[in-house]
Amino acid sequence: MISSGGSMIDTAKKLKSMNAKRVFICCTFGLFTEGLGLFDEAYEKCYFDKIITTNLSYQIPELLSRPYYIEADMGKFLASIIDFMNHDSSMANVYTPTEKIREFLLHYNNREDRYSLKD
Repeated sequence: MISSGGSMIDTAKKLKSMNAKRVFICCTFGLFTEGLGLFDEAYEKCYFDKIITTNLSYQIPELLSRPYYIEADMGKFLASIIDFMNHDSSMANVYTPTEKIREFLLHYNNREDRYSLKD
C-alpha cells in the first residue's frame, strides 16, 4: 500500500543509486494521502519509471492523468471471485493461475508486443 509514498520514493532513490536501469513501483492500494507532489518531483528526478496500482481503491482524477501512472484493472479478477463464490466453485484457478503465467512468459520471451511494458 502507498500511503504518503515516502518509503516508496526512498526505496526507488536507493535502487537508482545502485545503478538500477528501471524502477517500477507496484502496490495494491495507492492512497496517496499527501497528494502527488512528492511523486511528481521524484519522477522528474528519474527515481522511478512507472507506478502501478490497482483500481480497488479510489483514484483521484489527477493521478489518472500522470504520465508515470498505470492502473491495473482488477474488475475481471474480482468478478471471477464473486462468480466462483456464487456458484460454490473452487477458486484454485483464480489464486494459482499457473497456465496464464506460463502463457504470459512464453509470449513475453518471444517478445510479442501485447505482453511488453509500454513506456
